[in-house]
Amino acid sequence: MPKFIKISGSNEKFEVNNVFCIGKNYMDHIKEFGQNYAPENPVVFLKPNSAVISNSENIRIPVCEGKPVSDSLHYETELVVAIGKDGQNISESDAKDYVFGYAIGLDMTLRDLQLSAKKAGLPWATAKGFYSSAPVSEIISANGTINPMDLSLKLEINHIQKQLGNTNLMIFNIYKLISYISTIFHIQKGDLIFTGTPEGVGEVKSGDYLCATLGNNLLNLKVKVDG
Repeated sequence: MPKFIKISGSNEKFEVNNVFCIGKNYMDHIKEFGQNYAPENPVVFLKPNSAVISNSENIRIPVCEGKPVSDSLHYETELVVAIGKDGQNISESDAKDYVFGYAIGLDMTLRDLQLSAKKAGLPWATAKGFYSSAPVSEIISANGTINPMDLSLKLEINHIQKQLGNTNLMIFNIYKLISYISTIFHIQKGDLIFTGTPEGVGEVKSGDYLCATLGNNLLNLKVKVDG
């Protein structure tokens, strides 16, 4: 089933294609997991587009055979880049031309499943790609007034601030990410790129309200953790 995201200030919608996600793109986030070195190249993983939900929808931990599959649901607040046209082998200098717009999103993670899979050397798609694991705000169109290299990212849970960062702290900026992804996977109209999270990630529980804000109230994302 197709997934669509509202475009801010428009009646049109953005149809989601691939969802690329970047890990380890903020040094302080790397350090909070006990490491002290930056990756040489962007760390890329994927979510299915079925993971995408919108404002006011609920995040749900999957239930299998009557029991939740995880006891540890974590949040990661991120700038999301929406791609407006197909491309491959894109240079960093040309990457801006492929950006349709920006959003703020949450990379929700079943941390216990992820850590168990990593320890066993197994894939961790279930920990990152489950249904509702990619809440995304409306998309604001790219224009000359938005500098994606200097946007604040803030997350409040139950009105208490949990994350505060800025895209100027990225290890790999968005144009480097677009260029790199286009050489490995190619990019297509409708793709989303979750660009990594700053420090301050943590756990949420059933009933928690999450409010993520991009820039000076450019965009807001409000979702709830369902029981």
